[in-house]
Amino acid sequence: MLNQKTKLRRAFEAGKKLSAKQISNYFNIASPSKIVSMLRMEDGLPIYRNKHVDTKGRVVYKYTMGTFSKRVLAAGYQALARGLV
Repeated sequence: MLNQKTKLRRAFEAGKKLSAKQISNYFNIASPSKIVSMLRMEDGLPIYRNKHVDTKGRVVYKYTMGTFSKRVLAAGYQALARGLV
């Protein structure tokens, strides 16, 4: 049986773009931002929260998995070099 975090990770890896409400409903997660933060910090996934405007002009924020920027990678390498990680 897969846990909620694993199911959400697989959805992001499959290219899904999900709002916090969708994450709550589809995966039965009470705190979507907490699980997304765990995926970022513990699993190292580059998950971003992007603004979307629907056809009726409503603003919705959706989480999606992207790629790391050069700046983030450089910061990671610097932390490793300094022994911070």
